[in-house]
Amino acid sequence: MKDRRLALHSSPTTRRSSRLITAILCLSGTVVALQQTMVIPLLPDFPKILGVSADDASWLVTVTLLTSAVATPIVSRLADMFGKRRMMLISMTMIVVGSLVAAIGGNFVALLIGRGLQGFAISMIPVGISIMRDELPKEKVASATALMSATLGIGSALGLPLSGLIFEHLGWPAIFWLSAIVGVLLIIAVAAVVPESSVRTRGKFDFLGAVMLSTALTAILLAISKGARWGWTSELTLLMFVIGIVTLALWFPYELRVTQPMVDLRTSAKRPVLLTNVASILVGFSMYANNLSTT
Repeated sequence: MKDRRLALHSSPTTRRSSRLITAILCLSGTVVALQQTMVIPLLPDFPKILGVSADDASWLVTVTLLTSAVATPIVSRLADMFGKRRMMLISMTMIVVGSLVAAIGGNFVALLIGRGLQGFAISMIPVGISIMRDELPKEKVASATALMSATLGIGSALGLPLSGLIFEHLGWPAIFWLSAIVGVLLIIAVAAVVPESSVRTRGKFDFLGAVMLSTALTAILLAISKGARWGWTSELTLLMFVIGIVTLALWFPYELRVTQPMVDLRTSAKRPVLLTNVASILVGFSMYANNLSTT
């Protein structure tokens, strides 16, 4: 069976298929970056357009990051259990729905909801890398993963000037219409080209772990993002910090006891994984700090 699988991987048809799968998944990485960055250049204009404060307008970025932080571990776990392509298609559908809500709604609440749904985009990255690991020849996985990671930078570089150009000539709703169109095309491409992986992890979904993690992340991010407006020593800010910290303090030992946790903390604590995650946090912080401060 192993020799047969290697033979299949070495055939021209399979090589062409592998390249096509890699291209589609890398394109999804570019779309992810576009979703994250296209509204950043418009933040100075949104307060006037929507009649909100600059602090509220910044939530059009914050809510996407919040949804991404919550959705990524949940979608990744569901992908392992119920199918990676299936969850990728669901995430892309959420992006399209969010884009349509933002484009049609035309007010701050609609944009906030739409941007929140667009936050599902980032969950496609780990799921896409998992599909590469399952479907591509072993010798191609590392280069394909590196290429997909590089598309995040490409998408960010394209998103910042492209949004300004579209806003100048077509208005801000056109940005979300473009996201919806690209999302639909990507759904069609993934459904047609990317196979459903047969690699599954059976078991129960850790609902309590997911709720606790979502609560902790939401509370802490609310406190950090709204602390300046509410007051860093205000009761509401302190309450959010307390809820987040206490929930995390309960979540860690709970995840260590569960047989099938939402996040495998023992694996995450291993040196290579831990250092990679820390580096990713620092790179992400510096990238968004640079984008927002420059804007």
